[in-house]
Amino acid sequence: MPKPKKHVFVCSQSRPPGHPRGSCSQNGSSELLQAFWQELQKRNLFDSIAVTYSGCIGPCDMGPNVLVYPEGTLYGRVTKSDVSEIFDSHLLGDRPVERLLAPEEIWN
Repeated sequence: MPKPKKHVFVCSQSRPPGHPRGSCSQNGSSELLQAFWQELQKRNLFDSIAVTYSGCIGPCDMGPNVLVYPEGTLYGRVTKSDVSEIFDSHLLGDRPVERLLAPEEIWN
């Protein structure tokens, strides 16, 4: 297996309905993960991009969250319709999608 140039983690954390922190799962992360896998397959980028589901990776109120490495770029409120743009701009073009970036203070 070749080492990926980019690794995408899609939060799939699930909590009970009504939990005060919410969860990415309740906000559609399963469908989002499927969209990333479909786009990866459509573009046949298995040798350069990895897509993995994960547990909680950040601010639950901004979910679904997506984290891209090696940069450590955190996206919030990502939808299926954003996936193609993330591939084009960030994963292939090395330009993060500004409108989806989590606020910098998240990391403090």
